[in-house]
Amino acid sequence: MIRGFAVLLTFQLFGEMAVRGFDWPVPGNVVGMALLLIALMLGLIRLEWVTEASELVLSHMALLFVPVGVGVMLYFDLLAREWLPIVAATVLSTFVVIAMTGHVTQGLAKEKGRGEGQDD
Repeated sequence: MIRGFAVLLTFQLFGEMAVRGFDWPVPGNVVGMALLLIALMLGLIRLEWVTEASELVLSHMALLFVPVGVGVMLYFDLLAREWLPIVAATVLSTFVVIAMTGHVTQGLAKEKGRGEGQDD
């Protein structure tokens, strides 16, 4: 499990360094997860190395929302003033994500159907 946490934290560090070094407007942990995904796909990191540590982190996911709740309470006045753009952006982005997910799913289903037809 120690190796798993070391791998996860190393990739988070790489993500944070990349974001700060290139001044990207993306959270460093997201870049770190993308780098971890690439490393897993290339076989540089074995899934077994991070499975146990990631399952432990996921089982305690609720604790990770405590800072967000504190942030909401801290900026409640700002959120109360700007509720309309926040709600509009949330609703619009939800519909965009649903539409894109459906589009990608349909595309993948068509590709899978073509691939299965070629095997016959």
